[in-house]
Amino acid sequence: MITMNTNLSSISIISQTTFLPSFSSFASPQLPRIIITPSTTIRSCTSSHKPKRQTISYDHHHHLLFPNAQERYSKNDSQINHSKNISIVRDMLFSKEGNKASLQSMMLIDTLQHMGHDHLFKEEIGSTLSSIYDNFTHQTRPGHNLFESSLFFRLFRQHGYRVSPKMLKKFIAKNGEFKLASSKDIKGLMSLYEASHLNIGEDILRKGKEFSSKHLWDSIEWLDNKHANQVKETLEHPYHMSIQRYKARRYISMHQDDHENGCKDVVLFELAKYEFNIVQLLHQREFNAILSWWKKTGLAQELSFVRDQPLKWYMWPLTMVPQPHHSKCRIELTKAIAFIYIIDDIFDVYGTLDELSLFTQAINKWDISAIDNLPNYMKVCFNALYNVTNEIAETTLKEYGWNPINTLSKSWGKLCNAFLQEAKWFASKQVPNKDEYLRNAVTSSGVFIVIVHLFFLMGQGLTLENIQHIENDPSFVSISGTILRLWDDLGSAKVMKIKKGLMDHTWSYI
Repeated sequence: MITMNTNLSSISIISQTTFLPSFSSFASPQLPRIIITPSTTIRSCTSSHKPKRQTISYDHHHHLLFPNAQERYSKNDSQINHSKNISIVRDMLFSKEGNKASLQSMMLIDTLQHMGHDHLFKEEIGSTLSSIYDNFTHQTRPGHNLFESSLFFRLFRQHGYRVSPKMLKKFIAKNGEFKLASSKDIKGLMSLYEASHLNIGEDILRKGKEFSSKHLWDSIEWLDNKHANQVKETLEHPYHMSIQRYKARRYISMHQDDHENGCKDVVLFELAKYEFNIVQLLHQREFNAILSWWKKTGLAQELSFVRDQPLKWYMWPLTMVPQPHHSKCRIELTKAIAFIYIIDDIFDVYGTLDELSLFTQAINKWDISAIDNLPNYMKVCFNALYNVTNEIAETTLKEYGWNPINTLSKSWGKLCNAFLQEAKWFASKQVPNKDEYLRNAVTSSGVFIVIVHLFFLMGQGLTLENIQHIENDPSFVSISGTILRLWDDLGSAKVMKIKKGLMDHTWSYI
């Protein structure tokens, strides 16, 4: 059973991030109007004649879609300026010797991440961080203040380095709590609060979160409006817990008048606005492709009882793989996620227990001939799922040389088995114990389906050993499923409690 009440607020975030008004203060690239179809071709919409099919090309420097690999649109002033800005930032990234230069490089990397265009400088960021880390290897406590130490810890843990929060111990008093002297260091507190969200069980980060959160909320009362809003944004939407597109839009708007570093800041914000518009356009095209696919399936009409929420389904891939060059992956993954919701609705609101048993058997067999005895609405669903899954398998085979159809079809069988178990519990009015429920709920959450499809669509590490490992429910899958299920159930319980409270309140006046 998938209700996802806790994620409804996230849908509004996507509507604000993917389809936000563009930054009109900076010229957007002049692109030809095009529509991307699921078959990864585009058609020109500017001519009244029958359009000619053209292949999409992706430019990894500018992250733009072009109508033809050989035909680049003209280098107008804004595009030339964009290229210059990229070169300037590349030069800014390479740190020089000395702690001050290293701090400036870390602050620049952090800014690029918050602006949402760090993907343009992946190699440069990796090289810079590696150099800084090597310089600090012989220092037991890198960082001279709370801001620098917290920033160092967060950036390097984010990028997979082995770093310990023990570097923050020098800010701890003899009583085991953070020193009150740091309570007025707003910049340091914000850095500590951001770092605390990368906690993997360390008590010092738990205390850091409590300390920084308390004093940051208190500071809002005496800070000026600009800095108070920045503090509130950090508290309500920490980087590690937010969607990058949302953070980028908010960060650029809130900081675009900051020019402490003169022309360097101007370059960063010009680059950020230009890049935001390009990526926003890419997301709009992806969503148009998804809408086109969804309309062509006819499932919204054939299965009128299922949820019709393509924007909500697109939210998942956009959050999981936000990098622009994963465009095709996001589109295909959205299709798989759509069927998690569709099949869930079949099990929850429409199918009888006998029909659901037959449907589950057909999915496990993964054979078109197995659907002869199914009612028509289930045949429609099976055919659509069968076609989409085979298309994803063919794409993986073509691009990475591996046919995942067996693993993909087995994953759908596992999902339906879990849904059927819940349907049986409901029909018999049986309440499973906690362990039984969670064991089944890990699969019925749909996380397994998403991760398996993402694994093949990304095409990294496709070995027999890795595939067997992911088929056997590794801990990162089961733990993710458990977290999502409990989070979802807590959200559902909260909604039901609110509804009950409203009803009780209403009845008190009758």
